[in-house]
Amino acid sequence: MTTHPSPALIARYADREARLDEVTMWSVELHLDTCSRCRALLAGGTTDDTRALLDRVAAGVDQGIVGGPAPAPRRRLAVLLHRWAAWQLAPWLGMTVAVLGCAVLLGVLAPGLPSLVALLAPVAPLPGVAVAWTRRYDPAWELIAGTPSAGLGMLLRRTAAVLAVVVPALALASGGTGVSLALTLLPCLAFTALSIALGAFVGVRHAAVGIGAAWALAVVTPAVYTAELPVLLQPGSVRGWALLTVVLAGFAATRAGAFRRLSGLN
Repeated sequence: MTTHPSPALIARYADREARLDEVTMWSVELHLDTCSRCRALLAGGTTDDTRALLDRVAAGVDQGIVGGPAPAPRRRLAVLLHRWAAWQLAPWLGMTVAVLGCAVLLGVLAPGLPSLVALLAPVAPLPGVAVAWTRRYDPAWELIAGTPSAGLGMLLRRTAAVLAVVVPALALASGGTGVSLALTLLPCLAFTALSIALGAFVGVRHAAVGIGAAWALAVVTPAVYTAELPVLLQPGSVRGWALLTVVLAGFAATRAGAFRRLSGLN
């Protein structure tokens, strides 16, 4: 089922004075290449000569398609997997699971240390989120960026794939060390939402790296040195983490347009 651009969007595309972000313009142009209905809608506001020219070009394109080689069969499963995940996520997710496993092992071997699982839980999804959809790590980034499914929707799908691996790993690590599940999952979700919210301004990769570094310096290092969990990870902080997650997720949703600008993604 094809999603057609709205008539208002096509009118803005045809208007030289209107400003469209790069991703939206690419998606409209790609759609017009294959949709005669929308081409007719675009041509509706033009002169007779322009419409005749567009008809001739469309007829020539159609003849070229008919006379050309048959298109390669689409692998729907591969397309679906690429929308929700990418192979470049695999090593980062593997590293995250391995680090959580080491945290559990250290908790057993060195019981005097504060819970490393609780300390690492907020930043556990950040490596995967950082590479979920960036031009540096996705070889098909420019191709995907020109489709209507790109933008915040793509980032959220890829982030959901990251959480689908990290959340069960955190649940197992929490169960193995006796840490409250709420104090691992809620900070994990809050930092994921924070990285997306800040990513609207500085790019998700930069946001994830900055958040992870700040947490390591301001929280993890002092906690290991004093052998005590910070107040942020005490049982009384659960409501605060839940509220923070909701607020940051709502704010990120309001900044969806920032993820449609190619210059804002890195």
